[in-house]
Amino acid sequence: MAVDYTVIVLYLAGMLAMGWWGMRRAKSKSDFLVAGRRLGPAMYSGTMAAIVLGGASTIGGVGLGYQYGLSGAWMVFTIGLGLLALSVFFSARIARLKVYTVSEMLDLRYGGRAGVISGLVMWAYTLMLAVTSTIAYATIFDVLFDMNRTLAIVLGGSIVVAYSTLGGMWSITLTDMVQFVVKTIGVLLLLLPIAVIRAGGFGEMKAKLPTTYFDPLGIGGETIFTYVLIYTFGMLIGQDIWQRVFTARNDRTAKWGGTVAGTYCLAYALAGAVIGTAAKVLYPDLASPDDAFATIVKHELPLGVRGLVLAAALAAVMSTSSGALIACATVANNDIWSRLRGGLGRAAADDGDAHDEVKGNRVFILIMGVVVIGTAIALNNVVEALTVAYNLLVGGLLVPILGGLLWKRGTVQGALASVVVGGLAVIGLMATYGILANEPVYYGLLASLAAYLVVSLATPATDATVLAAWRERLAGRTAEATPEPVAVSQ
Repeated sequence: MAVDYTVIVLYLAGMLAMGWWGMRRAKSKSDFLVAGRRLGPAMYSGTMAAIVLGGASTIGGVGLGYQYGLSGAWMVFTIGLGLLALSVFFSARIARLKVYTVSEMLDLRYGGRAGVISGLVMWAYTLMLAVTSTIAYATIFDVLFDMNRTLAIVLGGSIVVAYSTLGGMWSITLTDMVQFVVKTIGVLLLLLPIAVIRAGGFGEMKAKLPTTYFDPLGIGGETIFTYVLIYTFGMLIGQDIWQRVFTARNDRTAKWGGTVAGTYCLAYALAGAVIGTAAKVLYPDLASPDDAFATIVKHELPLGVRGLVLAAALAAVMSTSSGALIACATVANNDIWSRLRGGLGRAAADDGDAHDEVKGNRVFILIMGVVVIGTAIALNNVVEALTVAYNLLVGGLLVPILGGLLWKRGTVQGALASVVVGGLAVIGLMATYGILANEPVYYGLLASLAAYLVVSLATPATDATVLAAWRERLAGRTAEATPEPVAVSQ
């Protein structure tokens, strides 16, 4: 294992070095939170693919392939579909807004009073997303070093917190590009063909497994529908995803770079399912489907290659973890703390004192990193944590965000009612039906939609001045430093 250990250690050291280098570029709030809005198509595509394809997509995607065969690709496939939809239909307009958070977008659209409540929901989502990625370190470091679970979470989480705190989005962008390359080589170019060859090729796999393993819809129509509802729509509205859209150099980069990343996700989805299917042939009696990835890597890959593929798994986890962490810290600072202390205008203003802005955001990343690591140690079930995160996101925020983009009659009262009713409905239904049930997101989303429509129609339309300022921002004709809608709506 010495060769594998060397590969992993060098990889982790490289991540910290990227963080240090990124610190030298983070001179302003814009640099620190959205990489100066300067990413070109190649870097944008790589980093966007890296953040959406995390540990759940890699380890979980292979596990679903082990359990269901080729139809196990649907979870990651719906993530790719969501990214494609975001890129083609919404990303150009989102990029032109020149904001930092989803809640700032809601303030722009509705008139400046939706930020704190929507920020709380988004903060809960990004926190749980970061926690699920951090928990995954325990699985990978257990395979690598037979390490205690708590120590593994602290070690992996500390590395991510370190490079994220140092350089913000610049560090995360640089590390994500490295992680994208490592994932592509490790999973697509090495593990996929080796797994298929070890399993005897597709002919042998078909001979040894039930025909349902090769049915594209074998996982079940209701499951696929739930994946679309949670992951496809979740991709449209998550702060972690939007914050990457904000890094694009222009709206064309956001649209076409995101389309390339979404297409890559579709290929990654199929690769994970095929690897899992091959693992089922080789190891038919694993205790848990999620053990499939680690087992096939540990026993079927040669020295050195094994280290690179495990580094690819680490890359998948770290990219999602760092993206969720900076999103969580950005929301906590800009949408909650700044507003609660009476700094709403300051939260959305131009960089001002750049040094203080960067320092403040660094402090919040560090604080949120400690919270994430502590929560990850306390929780065990990754799937439940991820389900809570996406149920809150989709049930609470999907309707007011898409409604604001698509329906001009939506009002701030309707948006707030939608967030509160949808969020509370999801929480109550999870307590009633169970966290993993489908009903919470189904009924929570319907309740959110009903509240948005009824309250919006029953309240006065949004002020024409606010809507005019909103249209100017959507068209990209207003500079980032222009006062936000709080000033406009007074």
